[in-house]
Formats: sequence, structure tokens, C-alpha cells
Amino acid sequence: MSQQNFDNHTKWEPGWHFVTFPIAALTFIGSIYHLTQAWGTETQYAAALLVATTLSLCGATFYGRLFALKAQDRVIRLEERLRAKELTGSDLDPRLSMRQIIGLRFASDAEWPALAKRAADEGMSEKEIKQAIQNWRPDTHRV
Repeated sequence: MSQQNFDNHTKWEPGWHFVTFPIAALTFIGSIYHLTQAWGTETQYAAALLVATTLSLCGATFYGRLFALKAQDRVIRLEERLRAKELTGSDLDPRLSMRQIIGLRFASDAEWPALAKRAADEGMSEKEIKQAIQNWRPDTHRV
């Protein structure tokens, strides 16, 4: 992989983004179509079960991904709290939101303290923080 930066840091997981999620979504849409076609016939119950089953499949895939991302966010917050202690001797500024903390994780150690202060003072968005980074610290182990 080339050097990570703002333009190429987004992670696309082909198995999730291009296979699992589209199949689950299309199956759900197809099951709803099948239910509308079967409405009022003797296969209506089976079609309704298919909708319920695919809805639970979509929910399981969505929440499985969501739970993994929430766990990752907690680890990022912990890592950045430890990093703040190392670099500044104090805890993270309580004004920093989780999205801001996520953006700061890409900043090099040299620019992190000033950028964290600026982000808290100016209420910078995650995107603005990432765009302000001069020396990108790659994160290649994301969910």
C-alpha cells in the first residue's frame, strides 16, 4: 500500500461493501417483492416468513458491523487518551468529541498537541482535522 494520507485513508472491505451487504439488501428487497406478489394467496405466510428471515439477516449484518465499529471507537479513544498523557502530560480535552478524537489518531506525535488544542478550541470536524494534518500517521489495522 502507498503512503496513507487524507485522500486514500478510507478503508473499503470488498467482502462487506461489495458482497455481503449488497446480497443481504437485495435479498430483503426481493423478499418484500415476493410478499407483495403472494399477498392474499396460500403462499402469503411463507413469503412473510421470508421477509422476517431476511430482515433478521440484514439486522445481524448491520449490527455485527456496528458493534465492531463501536468497539474500535472505544479502543481509539483509549489509545488517544494514552497518547495525550504521553505527549502533553494530561488527559484528553473533554470538549473533544469522539469524531474529533477519531480524526486526531492520524496526526503525527509532533503535531498532535497543537492540533488537539485547535480542534477543541475551534470545534473542528473530523474531516477538517484530517485535512489539517501535515504528517500523516497511518492506521492500517481498522475494522
